[in-house]
Amino acid sequence: MGQAAAAAGLPFAGGPVGSGRDFLGPFFDTDGTEVVFRAAEGQRLYREFLDALGAEGLAGLPVPLVCTFGFSAHTVATRQNWDVHRDRRGGFPDAFLRGALFADLVKAMVRGALAFYDHTAALGLRVLAPMPPQRVPGMADARVFHAAQDIVRDEAAARGVEIVDLRARVTDRSGAQRPVFSRPDDTIHGNLAFGRLVVAELLDRGL
Repeated sequence: MGQAAAAAGLPFAGGPVGSGRDFLGPFFDTDGTEVVFRAAEGQRLYREFLDALGAEGLAGLPVPLVCTFGFSAHTVATRQNWDVHRDRRGGFPDAFLRGALFADLVKAMVRGALAFYDHTAALGLRVLAPMPPQRVPGMADARVFHAAQDIVRDEAAARGVEIVDLRARVTDRSGAQRPVFSRPDDTIHGNLAFGRLVVAELLDRGL
């Protein structure tokens, strides 16, 4: 997103503060208003972003917050995480991925991100979260990926987060991200064309 915004000459502040997997479990502390990232590098980048916007803290953001915390569905879907729940054929019982146990497990895995969205909701911030690129690397289970991201989406939306969902525009009939929107040199990320679609959607929403 940042690369697409920069390529279009659009003003923005921010960018990655770490790997997506770093923002699933507990990753910050708060005094009730301000947040402190537990990772020193994340905290440094966070403060740099606030300084660029002239904001004292999260509560003072003068612009909406675009955030993808919790949406690293490929990490949640790591195959080894789910082996204990497979049947003898290596699949899952029909109702498992639609059941309460699966939902509770996913919510526990992304509890840090959900706590962050609880915090932004309490501060009254406008938060937008783009759904992740629909790319499932070999270490992840595709069925878990798709089911888990929908749970994260619903939980974030329940906390007031505006979901930016471009899946219908960037995927093929199987639900996989089309090559034209994928980086050819990795198995996870979208490319500049995908970023441009996200930026265009954000602009349409008034950012």
